[in-house]
Amino acid sequence: MRGFRTDLAMESIGDSSGRPEGVLVDEQRMGEVSRTRIVIESPHAAKALARPCGEYITLSCSNLSCCDTANRNRLIQLIAQAVRAMLPRDGEVLVVGLGNRNVTADALGTRVVERLLVTRHLHEALAEELLGKLRGVSAIAPGVLGVTGIETAELCRGLIGHVKPAAVIAIDALAAYESARICTTVQITDTGIEPGSGVGNHRLGLTQDTLGVKVIAVGVPMVVYASTIARDAVTNLMEDYGLMQDTQSEAGQLLLKKVSESYLGEMVVTPREIDEMVLSVADLLSEGLNRALQPHLDAETLHTFLHG
Repeated sequence: MRGFRTDLAMESIGDSSGRPEGVLVDEQRMGEVSRTRIVIESPHAAKALARPCGEYITLSCSNLSCCDTANRNRLIQLIAQAVRAMLPRDGEVLVVGLGNRNVTADALGTRVVERLLVTRHLHEALAEELLGKLRGVSAIAPGVLGVTGIETAELCRGLIGHVKPAAVIAIDALAAYESARICTTVQITDTGIEPGSGVGNHRLGLTQDTLGVKVIAVGVPMVVYASTIARDAVTNLMEDYGLMQDTQSEAGQLLLKKVSESYLGEMVVTPREIDEMVLSVADLLSEGLNRALQPHLDAETLHTFLHG
């Protein structure tokens, strides 16, 4: 497989010719929105792709942060459908907004949590006709290890022991290989997540193994590694000057490896408009999650609960 770092399963699997056995891919197109369902079935495929077995839903649109009303509504519906299909039928849900709220490109999880309809505390105050309609939802944005001194997974384990949810939804910023993926792609998976992956700072994972309950991860790429941008630029330059021919390919590959690994390390890059992008994408994700978590409430009732 290609030797680069990305949090997106879609970028990892490559084309069908180089794809390992045990990977199922189904692609659909709905207007300007594409939906790709990837299922990694075999341990061999999981090892080759360095990803756990499970289901990965990828939704793509040219610009999530400012798409038109029709595409936005379609994305919200697809997000809700994907998350709802992965959730257990019954039981409360804990939503965890990962990331550092003081770093714009890493603040997506915290911004989504701020916009969620939390209901766990409302059951005693609700009218009788709504009691059967609302699913119990609690939410937390625990911050990062450098601020709290505590691993996010440790905090979640303690909270799960008290709240006892049937599932956890973890939301985080991701890192992509292609810069065009920034704020254009949503990945939803039932395999969990590693906090900090979006800024190249992997921590103890939030998975069913570490937390003891099903973990659904929702993420949007907010950064790309600077090394991949530099690598692409050098590759294009070498191709333009014919430096990738057979007689020079070994030297070319060594140069590319040195550019990728030596000079830029774990540096990540994000667009200058990222503050606006994060807020807009957070609105999109929160609306999709609210519909997934509260399927018995119509849009008007949800709006009343959130803003009334």
